[in-house]
Amino acid sequence: MKHLMTALLLGLLLTACGNATEAGKEQAANTETTEATETKPEAKAVSQRAEGIAVGEQAPDFELKNVDGKTYSLAGIKDANGLAPKGYVVIFTCNTCPFAVASEQRIIDLHNKYAPQGYPVVAIQPNDPAIQPGDSFEAMQERAEEMDYPFVYLFDEGQEVYPVYGATKTPEVFLLDADRYVKYHGAIDDSVRDPEGVEEKYLENAINALMKNETPHPPVTKAVGCGIKA
Repeated sequence: MKHLMTALLLGLLLTACGNATEAGKEQAANTETTEATETKPEAKAVSQRAEGIAVGEQAPDFELKNVDGKTYSLAGIKDANGLAPKGYVVIFTCNTCPFAVASEQRIIDLHNKYAPQGYPVVAIQPNDPAIQPGDSFEAMQERAEEMDYPFVYLFDEGQEVYPVYGATKTPEVFLLDADRYVKYHGAIDDSVRDPEGVEEKYLENAINALMKNETPHPPVTKAVGCGIKA
């Protein structure tokens, strides 16, 4: 009788374990099915994807709408004296990124200092406003008026320019010479969050080097900022 009771208990335990295992398998299968069928929002596709342009390579020109409603190309931009620029300070930036906002006055100051010397700022907003509404064209116009931007603030509508350049952050700089060859790429300086903490002004040093017909050093730094919303 004792052996019979033991066998019965063992049978019940095995049955319970089997049911638990099947239940676990069923739950895992359901979880996998749910994860597989969940739809995640897809990033907007851009018409061009490229590795980007490296230092020493020629940057492409473009035609983009400015906050004044006019269309601009690099070929059509003048310096503060109304002359053909000696170079272009192309900066991918936006309204909403805290890194870009923290750099805003620095960008204004850079234009005011170097545009009269032949190096105007060309600011480009690359974010998709469907993802980042605060970067809509209307919001760009409001911000440019509020801050009295002295430079063009162009909308990369369709997001075709930034991937060709290879920009991934806001802010991110491409310093071009008069023939659009990239001479410096990266950050404005070494303290994007805090202008008071700047110790090395990478971009200013690079512009000053070009003005002396010297090679900027370093030619590349790491751009620190928000990822471009695409």
